[in-house]
Amino acid sequence: MKTCNGNSSIVDMFEKGKVLKICAPMVRYSKLAFRSLVRKYNCDICFTPMIVASDFMRSVKARDSEFTTNERDRPLIVQFAAHDAQTLADAACVVAPFSDGVDLNCGCPQRWAMSAGYGACLINKPELVKDMVRHVRNQVDNPNYTASIKIRIHKDLRRTVDLCQKAESAGVSWITVHGRTAEERHQPVHYDAIKTIKDSLSVPVIANGDIKYLRDVESTHQLTGIDGRPSTKMTLQWTAVALFLYVEIGILVILCLPFISARRWQSIFQLRIWSFVARFWNKVFLTMIIVLIVLFLDAVREVRKYSQKELGTDSKLQPNMFDHLHMKLFRAQRNLYISGFAVFLWLVMKRVITLINQLAAMSGTTAALQAQADNANQTAKKYMEDNELLKQTLVEGKGEKATSEGMELLRKEVEALKEELKTAGDALKKSQSEAEGMKKQTEGLAREYDRLLKEHQELQNLQDSGSKKDD
Repeated sequence: MKTCNGNSSIVDMFEKGKVLKICAPMVRYSKLAFRSLVRKYNCDICFTPMIVASDFMRSVKARDSEFTTNERDRPLIVQFAAHDAQTLADAACVVAPFSDGVDLNCGCPQRWAMSAGYGACLINKPELVKDMVRHVRNQVDNPNYTASIKIRIHKDLRRTVDLCQKAESAGVSWITVHGRTAEERHQPVHYDAIKTIKDSLSVPVIANGDIKYLRDVESTHQLTGIDGRPSTKMTLQWTAVALFLYVEIGILVILCLPFISARRWQSIFQLRIWSFVARFWNKVFLTMIIVLIVLFLDAVREVRKYSQKELGTDSKLQPNMFDHLHMKLFRAQRNLYISGFAVFLWLVMKRVITLINQLAAMSGTTAALQAQADNANQTAKKYMEDNELLKQTLVEGKGEKATSEGMELLRKEVEALKEELKTAGDALKKSQSEAEGMKKQTEGLAREYDRLLKEHQELQNLQDSGSKKDD
C-alpha cells in the first residue's frame, strides 16, 4: 500500500456545490477490484466494506485480508464497525496513511451486528458515538483526515436530530443518512426525515437508500437538498424492455400489411435464414417469456410497494415527499404496462405467424381444389359437345347399319361420360369436405384469438381499476 499525503480534504469536494456520486459500502463487494471498476464510471468517492475494528486490530491476517488498496484508489473511506472509542481510533491511525477518512457504521440492521453492539444499535447511544468521533479526530495527526458516520433514523425524528447534532459538536466531517428505521427493510425511504436532518446541521449530509437509477439522484437531491447520494445500482433494463416492445409493435404492423399476402409471407418464412433460426426458435421464445414474466413480477412488486405506503405522523415536514412517491408509483406502473404488453404481444406475434402459415397452406389447398374443379368442368363440357355431335350423326345417318353403329357409339360415350362424372363428383365432394374442414379450423383459431384479446382487456381493466383505487 502506498501513502498519499495530500493537502486537500474530501470535505472540499462538498464545498464545490456539485452533486457527488458515492459508491456505498457493500458487504463482500466493495473490495479493491470493484472500487477500481466503479471509478471508471465517474464515481466520486468509494467506501470499503464494513470492517470490524477489534478484529482488524487483533490480527495481521485480518488486516491484510480486509483492507487492500493502491495509489489510484482515491478518494477512499474505510468503514469500521466498533463499540469502543479507543479501538476505533487505533484502527483509524493504522489506515490513515493509506486512505482519506474513516466512517463509523451506525446503520447496519443485521442481528449479529446489533447483538455485538455494532451497527444500528449505536443510534441509541449518542454519547458513545460522540466520544468515538472525538477520539478519531484527536488521535489522527492528519487534519484533513475525515471522520464520518452512517446512521439510520428513529421513529421519533427528534432523537435522530439530537444524535447528529452531538456528532457535529464532536467534529464529524459529514453524516450519511439511510432514510429508514432499523426495523424497516424494503419500505420507501423517508426523504422528509433526511431533509429535516439536513436543515438541522451545518456539516454535509449524504442520502442513502433506493438510489437505483441515475434519474433518482437528481430527484433525491431536489427533495432533500443533500450534498451527495450513495448509488449502488443504475440499470437500463426497462429501456431495453421498452425497445423490445416497440420492435414487437413494428413487426406486428408489418405482418398485418394488407398488400402482402399470406402465401408471400410463407415464401419469405421458407428462406434459408429462417430455416436456421427455426432450430433455436422454441428456446428463444421460452427464454423471452421467462425474462418478461420476471420483469413483470418485479414491476408488480414495485407497484405494491409504493401503493401501500402509509403516511407517517411527521409527514407534513416535507410535502414534496408525496410528489416523489407518486413519481415512483407512476414509474412502477409504467414498467408494469411495458412488461405486460411485451409479454402479450410476444404471444400474439407467435400466434399471428402461426395463423399466417396456416392461412397460406389453406390458400394453396383452395387453389389446387379450384384448378381441379375447373378441369372437371372443362371435361364435362367436352363430353357434352361430343354428345351433341353423336346425336346429330344419328339423326343424319341412313339405314339400319348407321343407326346401330351410332347407337353403340352413343352408348359407349354415355357410359364413359357417367364414369367421368362420377369421378368428378367424388373429387368435388372431397374438395368441399376439405374446404369445410379448413374453414372450421380457421374459425376456431379466430375465436381463440378473440378470446385472448378479451381476457387481456379484462386484465387491463382490473389493473386500471386497482391503480385508481390505490390513488
